[in-house]
Amino acid sequence: MKNDISIYFHIPFCIRKCGYCDFLSVPTSCGEAASQTVIDDYVRALKKELSCAGKPLKERTVKTVYFGGGTPSLIPSFHITGIIKRLREMAEFSDLPEISIEMNPKTVDEEKILAYMDAGINRFSVGCQSVNDNELKALGRVHDHEDFLKTMEILKKCGAENINADIMTGIPYETLGSAKRTLDEISNLGLSHISAYCLILEEETPFFEKGSKKLHLPDEDLEMEIYEYTREFLSKKGYKRYEISNYALPGRECLHNLVYWDCRDYLGFGAGAASRLRNRRFSNVRNVKSYINAPVNDLCEDLILSKEDEMTEFMIMGLRKTDGISLEDFFLRFGEDISDVYKETIGKFEKSGLLICKEGRLFLTERGMDVSNTVLSEFC
Repeated sequence: MKNDISIYFHIPFCIRKCGYCDFLSVPTSCGEAASQTVIDDYVRALKKELSCAGKPLKERTVKTVYFGGGTPSLIPSFHITGIIKRLREMAEFSDLPEISIEMNPKTVDEEKILAYMDAGINRFSVGCQSVNDNELKALGRVHDHEDFLKTMEILKKCGAENINADIMTGIPYETLGSAKRTLDEISNLGLSHISAYCLILEEETPFFEKGSKKLHLPDEDLEMEIYEYTREFLSKKGYKRYEISNYALPGRECLHNLVYWDCRDYLGFGAGAASRLRNRRFSNVRNVKSYINAPVNDLCEDLILSKEDEMTEFMIMGLRKTDGISLEDFFLRFGEDISDVYKETIGKFEKSGLLICKEGRLFLTERGMDVSNTVLSEFC
């Protein structure tokens, strides 16, 4: 019986790079004709890399596929469907694979959605961030609230059932009232999944250079109030928090992201895409032009993880989930008792009420989730 594997495709192109974004992305606003040539060359390189994947694909069954970016919905739909077709030629799929695509509302039309669905895409992740246009403008988003609503209408018209919306808190000019407006509207759209991320000022981004005061960010007390309101509000609306920043209706968790949090195997294709096969982790070169010229075996990272590295990653990723880590899974994977390896750390946070061990699982308490970065850093 073949083991499952998940596939990630990185599409780095976007209309304009947002001021907070530190992902590998290439704005196409420099000129449509020139950009289209680069996009075509990039997709050819990605297909070449995919065609050379060979053994890791043929030995596995594809369970999830994820198109991330950048903005995958920016490029012509035939490129996305062509990549899926090539993957189906290379690998066997599970009976009900989850195939996701990230979309910016400014780049979506009915023709694209129907083409995606015909190719097997069945999960749509839409970047909303906020329903307040002043906040969207401050974030540097290319879409406005009306664009988002039109995208939702198109998805529903086409029969899409598994839809996620990304929202962001702790953003410029945000108030508790504006956060409530975003949550009220998002929760009434019949979405299956909501990702609620807090803005982080990442180094080497325009937002980091400006700093919180110039960006007019909410202070720490207001940010915590919005965070707590978000958690409580979505719970009342029937969305279960299953990971620090992710909420889903029952049975609608993102299966692809769970692969990362469970430290299972995945293959990434495209510039900067990361892969993990058993204890090997490797990533493609991050420069798009370099990737186009040499899409196969041009790596910027290639590591063999030690047992200690794997245990650390298992803890840090697994404790992001609200149901935490299975003690049995830890023992089966590493041959050691989790309470022996992390006795002092677990004891410390159990005593302070941030960790709890119950019914064979170790997980963060609600208060532990609130300070998860502090707790998780202790397992490094």
